[in-house]
Amino acid sequence: MTETPIFDKENVLVTGGAGFIGSHLCDELVKKYKVICIDNFITGQEQNIDSLLENPNFEFIHHDIIEPIELEKLPGLKKFKVEFQGVQKIFHLACPTSPKEYNRIPIETLLTNSHGTRNMLELAVKYKAKFLHVSSSSVYGEPLEKAPFQEDYWGFINPVGPRSCYNEGRRFAESMVVNYKRAYEMENKILRVFNTFGPRMRMDDGRMIPDFVVSAIENRDIEIYGDENATSTFCYINDLIEAIVRTMRSKFSGILNIGNPQEHKIVDIANEIVKLTQSESKVVFKEALPFTSKQGVPDITLAKAKLGWFPVVPLSSGLKETIEHMKGRSHLVNFDINKLK
Repeated sequence: MTETPIFDKENVLVTGGAGFIGSHLCDELVKKYKVICIDNFITGQEQNIDSLLENPNFEFIHHDIIEPIELEKLPGLKKFKVEFQGVQKIFHLACPTSPKEYNRIPIETLLTNSHGTRNMLELAVKYKAKFLHVSSSSVYGEPLEKAPFQEDYWGFINPVGPRSCYNEGRRFAESMVVNYKRAYEMENKILRVFNTFGPRMRMDDGRMIPDFVVSAIENRDIEIYGDENATSTFCYINDLIEAIVRTMRSKFSGILNIGNPQEHKIVDIANEIVKLTQSESKVVFKEALPFTSKQGVPDITLAKAKLGWFPVVPLSSGLKETIEHMKGRSHLVNFDINKLK
């Protein structure tokens, strides 16, 4: 069989490309590839990709991947010669991830993980494309012991709880990726991403670091839902993007944990944000919310061995970058903290 011709650069497709992680990935990929970014803005934001819209190697497609898509019929992709070249790599990131969205869009979350993942896998089969699925540490559920999560752990999850649309959706999506790999002998890869932060996180999505920064900027109490001994891990976005790029480039085809294995007390993070923002905020503790769960720690031994990857950005540096970006964006959009209430 004749290989698909590559005219100059490879075509790559990124789902969820206007989201927090997806937009950073597009920034990196457009340096070497022709990037097709798909998003429906259910949680992604146009401002995340504004700087790319005039780039000749970038094309944005407004589409909900729950519905099938025929790339050859899209006028905007004529310049990428998709009808002749096809797509060589698919980075599948689309999925609502905000804890506040679980009750608002549970069906959409489930369908993105099921129908959406299937539609993208069908494209990968059609074009014989490499497929990278960006999953989540949520597939493990809550830790039952102190040991870090390894990739062979099956998980402990409530299949009908407040987080079930996300957790079970993620698990189903992984099963689909693995079974397509077996059925079609595809080169499929799965990354289980642990807690990640950085610029472009939505300021109103209910995640811990954005909530803390917004409260600190407004000199309001920083609320920690849990006790003073609660811990979590924090991987900076640049480290995650490097892991995604290395994984797609590598010959490895399987499942990898990606995250920072160093644990930090959440109260220490809150106090550091108060210090960095020179805020007058006080740290207070509240009862844990129903959709929160105890955080696990990643074992990244396999990622080190297969990719030569490990996180290198210090937490303090990442927090500074994140705070500066959020300060700028809060003024740009005239952000109102009361919208979070």
